[in-house]
Amino acid sequence: SMLFAVMATAFMGYVLPWGQMSFWGATVITNLLSAIPYIGTTLVEWIWGGFSVDKATLTRFFAFHFILPFIIAALVIVHLLFLHETGSNNPTGLDSNADKIPFHPYYTIKDLLGVLILLLLLMTLVLFFPDLLGDPDNYTPANPLNTPPHIKPEWYFLFAYAILRSIPNKLGGVVALVLSILILALLPFLHTSKQRTLIFRPITQALYWILVANLFILTWI
Repeated sequence: SMLFAVMATAFMGYVLPWGQMSFWGATVITNLLSAIPYIGTTLVEWIWGGFSVDKATLTRFFAFHFILPFIIAALVIVHLLFLHETGSNNPTGLDSNADKIPFHPYYTIKDLLGVLILLLLLMTLVLFFPDLLGDPDNYTPANPLNTPPHIKPEWYFLFAYAILRSIPNKLGGVVALVLSILILALLPFLHTSKQRTLIFRPITQALYWILVANLFILTWI
């Protein structure tokens, strides 16, 4: 649910600059809902607030782009509460209660260092290379009469978009796209072992890294 909320927030934020790629990206992705039988077209027009992506769409996307991070923060707190019940894992998969040390000052300093490094990297990207991950087409103002040669989402959605484009049937592609993310929700139910680590399971490790490689290949193509 957190992943879906983050993806929705990122998508709505991508629409806000109102460039060519923002406009056509919003049109194409929201149009996928029209693949739903019977209610699809009505649902798309309801989301758009009209017969095309327009000011009404932009206003509601801006509102949700603002509200969703607060919902994500609430979900993170719930996630941490559940994590606190069981305790986090470690590479050996063994109970680590005997090895626990005071949170402050050890973990506060360690975590602050991590936060500072992350902030440094993000600030470097934002202040020195703000255009690095953007699409050049987005510097052209949105024009509903002129379609860009290649409509593509941001790089972090490319794995799902590759799955969507690989299936000729529209509804089949949409179902595969949703399931490619929704399948992650099944993992906690599939795990029945007493041990929470992969360190003693070479076959599972190989499968895991194949899945990681699969993600990178889908993003690349």
